[in-house]
Amino acid sequence: MSQRSAGPRLSDRQRLSWLRLIRTPNVGPATFRDLINRFGSAEAALEILPELMISGGASRIARIPSVAEAEAELEAARRAGARFVGIGEADYPPLLKSTDHPPPLLAVKGEGAVFRLPAVAIVGARNASLAGIKMARTLAAELGRDGYGIVSGLARGIDTAAHQGSLATGTIGVLAGGIDMPYPPENAGLCDEIAERGGAIISEMPFGWQPRAQDFPPRNRLVAGAALGLVVVEAAQRSGSLISARLAGEMGRLVFAVPGSPLDPRAAGTNGLLKDGATLVTEASDISSAIAPLVGTPMPRAPLEEPPDFSVTPPTGEADRERVIEALGPTPVTVDEIIRHTGLHPAQVFMVLLELDLAGRLERHAGGNVSLV
Repeated sequence: MSQRSAGPRLSDRQRLSWLRLIRTPNVGPATFRDLINRFGSAEAALEILPELMISGGASRIARIPSVAEAEAELEAARRAGARFVGIGEADYPPLLKSTDHPPPLLAVKGEGAVFRLPAVAIVGARNASLAGIKMARTLAAELGRDGYGIVSGLARGIDTAAHQGSLATGTIGVLAGGIDMPYPPENAGLCDEIAERGGAIISEMPFGWQPRAQDFPPRNRLVAGAALGLVVVEAAQRSGSLISARLAGEMGRLVFAVPGSPLDPRAAGTNGLLKDGATLVTEASDISSAIAPLVGTPMPRAPLEEPPDFSVTPPTGEADRERVIEALGPTPVTVDEIIRHTGLHPAQVFMVLLELDLAGRLERHAGGNVSLV
């Protein structure tokens, strides 16, 4: 596999500005997209950020990372054998583009060619049984031989087995922390082996970022979004694997589950998924036969994929801003509902939401719903 692919590329200056913008507090993927759409470039957006934060009612102006800090992170990536890939570039995982608010920049270590394989995610319990580990490794190996890339989260147990089973054919590991902070630490060697053997490690988090409990659901979202389908091998009734399965279902991905003994608590989650309609898996062909028709077909666009054209935005006055804020509350609502309720131009509503987001007053939910913090 070749490490780099031909295609559009960010300039060094653009990549630096993109990194500064996405590392700014309160700038998530959705806000990043709206800022680029409204102001034309990350560089222009960085200039106007303080003014937008004030308009949104921020109690203090969030600190924007300096050019030197962004350059230091880019250099850290180079030293670690990694690089930052933008959403428009060829080495960005293509299936992630169809998710709701994909990360604009990913740190990638390894081969970009693995992203062009049709992918299947395999996840499950950290405290997996020997039978579960064997099943995950076997499924990954057989799917790999059939031409599928395997995505997982590099956790202990099922995730590790899935990566090990697909080392020879192509596997993608998704980290909850920085790409230089594999978790658990004992999988650092596995990360290196994945990158060296034609696979890739990806993360949306900053270099040096130690993963926290709240960083794992976003990691699970990337695992689900990077694949056509997700297989749960073992999972307790309350587990991160079930979060991944729910996210996969919301994204329109296929959900599979391996059945287990009703007496094993590690099978309670998978058996529950089967009751809820997941596809039963006893062998790799159960997965490949269901996913094969999807290979090469475009994934459905996520809700609110394209914001309105900000270039035709009427001026937003204080009264307009108050109308949007009054329409919001702690219960998530759709942006379309806010537009209908306020009677404002869609771009005006998006602009106010952008200001509130930058001020740390807005919370975004699945499906494009929003609420006040």
